[in-house]
Amino acid sequence: MSIIWELSRSLRLFGQIQSCKHMGLSIALQRHIQHYSARSSSQVAVKSEPEVDDNEAVNKAFVNRNPRNLEQMAIEMKDRGWATVYPSREYYHRLHFSRTQHHITAEVYSKDSTEPVISCSTREWAIKRELSSTRSVAACQAVGEVLAQRCREAGITRMVFRELSWRFRCESVMTFWTALKKGGVSLSEPRRKYI
Repeated sequence: MSIIWELSRSLRLFGQIQSCKHMGLSIALQRHIQHYSARSSSQVAVKSEPEVDDNEAVNKAFVNRNPRNLEQMAIEMKDRGWATVYPSREYYHRLHFSRTQHHITAEVYSKDSTEPVISCSTREWAIKRELSSTRSVAACQAVGEVLAQRCREAGITRMVFRELSWRFRCESVMTFWTALKKGGVSLSEPRRKYI
């Protein structure tokens, strides 16, 4: 039905063009017919390619020279794990401090490694020879200072240190914590930013 209506309209307009003596009116009607016929058989416009600026082009062989970039901006995902798992796995780096009967050990773990990234212990000869006792409060301070220096050299300045409250209050752990803070290591990580 609509095809017949369009055909009759086109014929009427064509008749008007033929009967019209004024040239300007004839051209206007021709344009109207062309526009109408183009509109009735319209197609989707072709999208043109956006202009690419050479300054914004990314090299296909790009290598990220700083793989910890997302971590340092606090954008990288943290593994939350299960709520019942202790200790929580929501960290980039975690500090583990342990004392045995004879030695003190401090280790820094990455979020996806089971082996320590950085460690320091009174078992090391360079530390042991400077101490009178490998289990004293002075030994905790020495381990804290050496670990802080190693962390700064490795580029790790923020980590999580979660100690049980009754253990944290003892003098040796407080001394270790203070030595790390004075060495330039922050024992808390920034909250993750969600983009």
